[in-house]
Amino acid sequence: MDPNLEQQIEDLHEASFAWTLTCCGGDRQEAEDVLQTTYLKVLDGRARFNGRSSLKTWLFAVIRRTAVGRRRQAWWRGVLLDRRQAEEIEVLESTPEEEMRQSQRGARVRQALVELPPRQRQVLELVFFHDLSIRQAAGVLAISLGTARVHYQRGKQALAGFLTGERSFEEVPDAARV
Repeated sequence: MDPNLEQQIEDLHEASFAWTLTCCGGDRQEAEDVLQTTYLKVLDGRARFNGRSSLKTWLFAVIRRTAVGRRRQAWWRGVLLDRRQAEEIEVLESTPEEEMRQSQRGARVRQALVELPPRQRQVLELVFFHDLSIRQAAGVLAISLGTARVHYQRGKQALAGFLTGERSFEEVPDAARV
């Protein structure tokens, strides 16, 4: 493998792990396994970067496909994955009151994200937390650009509704949740 490509992938490790956690529903152990499998695919040549997209977009797509494949295998074996774990947000040093406000705000955002339909949540996480464009997010998720734009817009509107109190969490049908 090209040493430059190896270094670039290494530089993306933190973002890759965060995306892998998203793809694995927050299951840290599963995310570690998926990311390791992804790296092995890259090292042994089963996944090759051809330069048609950015390295980050390509790597995130490989991670997503690896996670989907592992999930499909687990389903066939009858294993149900626990997809409801949330990561704690690091709180910067501040006053206890500010930490409380940040913690409450973070909890509201995490709860609101969990309440979104899965595809809307994935598009928003890729765009906002992983600095991908909507076009790149569409590539990672293997959906059309138009579909990604619709999920992005609807997700933003629903998220804003949850956070402003205009929409309650009870309004989201169970089928739309993970």
